[in-house]
Amino acid sequence: MYEEQGIPGIALVTAPFHQTGAAMAATWGLPSFEFLDLPHPIATLDDDQMDDLAEDLVPQVIKQLTR
Repeated sequence: MYEEQGIPGIALVTAPFHQTGAAMAATWGLPSFEFLDLPHPIATLDDDQMDDLAEDLVPQVIKQLTR
């Protein structure tokens, strides 16, 4: 994983999958791995809605990656 090389990373997950992701990260030795929760569900969003969501998330992604 990049974090082991000093390169920050985050995972984008929908809220119901945060706990599972955190458990997996802990298993991989990364208990403080960063997650950014997205609204659930996203599978029903069309392309424009996904683009809008991604655009809205950019500041949060940058903030988490530059801590």
